[in-house]
Amino acid sequence: MDNCIFCNIVNNKIPSMKVYEDTHTLAIMDLAKDVDGHILVIPKKHITNIFDCDHKTLQYVMHTVKVVSEHLTNNCGYDGVNFLNASGTAAGQSVLHFHIHIIPRKSGDAIDAWPQLPGAKLPVEEVFGEITQNR
Repeated sequence: MDNCIFCNIVNNKIPSMKVYEDTHTLAIMDLAKDVDGHILVIPKKHITNIFDCDHKTLQYVMHTVKVVSEHLTNNCGYDGVNFLNASGTAAGQSVLHFHIHIIPRKSGDAIDAWPQLPGAKLPVEEVFGEITQNR
């Protein structure tokens, strides 16, 4: 897709800092400057979000997430990682190409990678009943 920033990165129309690349995926540094070491993992083929992602491509993406995460913890001095994904505009997806954020973590880094959630409005049992009835 010509107007997709990640497709343009995959096709070398836009420069990037490649952390890892294989036949199906690419891991690049995120330019947001929000957290040191922030990395994005993307499939090379255009997929809008996880709902459009076929099982094989999702396997490739998660394999790359694991490879990069192990590199960060085994070789780069990080103690753990957070993964973040927003699928759909209601979830806050701003780039309409499936991607997973890897946030490398060090003990005591004071990064709060969890969103501040307002609290559930319904009893968990009620929501469970709705979810399981719609399978």
